[in-house]
Amino acid sequence: MRSAPNPPETAEAVRRARFGALPERIRPEEMVEERAATLPDPARDAYSSDEWLVRYCL
Repeated sequence: MRSAPNPPETAEAVRRARFGALPERIRPEEMVEERAATLPDPARDAYSSDEWLVRYCL
């Protein structure tokens, strides 16, 4: 035997209780995590064009 369908008021109340509120919005900045692939090398940024000229051109 089939049960009688819920009356519209009851079905609406059940639906609103289950799906009544949307989840909080997540910003795109919160969806991405940025990490350096390698540790920074301080010697890499130690280049000086003046030092290069002194060593190799004079």
